[in-house]
Amino acid sequence: MAVAALFIMVSTSAEAKTELTPAALQQIKTVFVIAMENHNFTQPVTPTSPPQILGNPAAPYLNSLVTPGSPNSAQVSYATRYYSAGVGVHPSEANYVWQEAATDFNFNSDADPSAGTGNLYTVPHFTAQLNAAGIAWKNYQENLQMTTGPQFSAWGTSASVINPYYGTGLYYYAAKHNPMVFFTDTQTQNVYELSALFSDLSNHSVGRYNWITPNLYNDAHNALPDGFTYGGTTYTGEQAAIAQGDNFLATVVPQIMASAAYEDNGLIVIWWDETECGDTTNNTMPEIIISPLAKGNAYASSVEYNHSSDLKTMAEIFGLGFVSNSIPTGAVNVVNGTTYNYVANVNDLSDMFKRLAIQGLTRLDTGGVRLTLMGLPGQSYSVLTSDTMAAPLSEWTVIGGGTFGSGNEIFTDPAAVGHAGRYYVLRAE
Repeated sequence: MAVAALFIMVSTSAEAKTELTPAALQQIKTVFVIAMENHNFTQPVTPTSPPQILGNPAAPYLNSLVTPGSPNSAQVSYATRYYSAGVGVHPSEANYVWQEAATDFNFNSDADPSAGTGNLYTVPHFTAQLNAAGIAWKNYQENLQMTTGPQFSAWGTSASVINPYYGTGLYYYAAKHNPMVFFTDTQTQNVYELSALFSDLSNHSVGRYNWITPNLYNDAHNALPDGFTYGGTTYTGEQAAIAQGDNFLATVVPQIMASAAYEDNGLIVIWWDETECGDTTNNTMPEIIISPLAKGNAYASSVEYNHSSDLKTMAEIFGLGFVSNSIPTGAVNVVNGTTYNYVANVNDLSDMFKRLAIQGLTRLDTGGVRLTLMGLPGQSYSVLTSDTMAAPLSEWTVIGGGTFGSGNEIFTDPAAVGHAGRYYVLRAE
């Protein structure tokens, strides 16, 4: 069950007290970001290659996530207007760097990071902020064991390491798809082979922020040379690449969702790096979130987003400042111009989450308390209370609940009289 409101304490004074609380973002405890590659969510009828994701028969799992009424979509919201971070932010590497530093530093290459190449940075970035705040994070990279270090790409065929998702020894670790590797302080920090994710989920040892990069065959970047048979159909070329990525997600996402870390207000973000065939509003990127706190049932958000929106959301989840590195002049936002794609200026992802909050609190003359509750119509809720904010939620007392109608709900707690302090939580059921 999702807790989706901040703690509110009742003052013992006679004066009324009203507080506004943010939406569910600050209640998210654990984040998993899965990085995918090189396909638009929607695009014009032409070009046909690479094909889009929406409606593509090679991506049945992804399409089930964004189909209302599908069992897989119950905890899913997705974006319909997620655009490139900026004009010319290509190729892949620029977007992974942006996801850490809110800029591409005008470096438009997929080169492995090095000081000589000019793509190894010492500026403020997101995981450095997590380090400074003491927030645990992990970076899971598939096929990492095949390279001498995370800063070096590696590809080939192994007779001993058979990929569990497509059944051959082909491997491809690409440093360009590892966002932390371009920063001197995090280049080799907290980085693990993908297989460690599943033991960490079982052992309750994932980070609060977890970045997951499949290899180039599992992230829909490269097609397997002999094609890929999926759901009884053999695909080749771009369709094979999409089917491979869909198969990976259909296998890994349910494993994450079954974990305690996800069930306790977790968040999965399925993220794509860049649009194909143009940086315009004609091409949208997939951006899918899965969470107990999501509006769910394939809620389609029409709010405009880009990569800076993800960074803004993560900053709000973890209580951090906004990354504010300079954006090159040419990397203007495709809709709103020169400065919109700065983290401070973009929309966060809050529209995709349940709007559940204790909007107002007033002490009554009788000593009781009246709460004004905000939520979505049809959403069920419970109100819990405790005299000790530090108590585990399992020890809080449920004092009532209901279902939201078309407006705010009013809840009265007459038992607040006589308490030196009284804390409340609004929980989505």
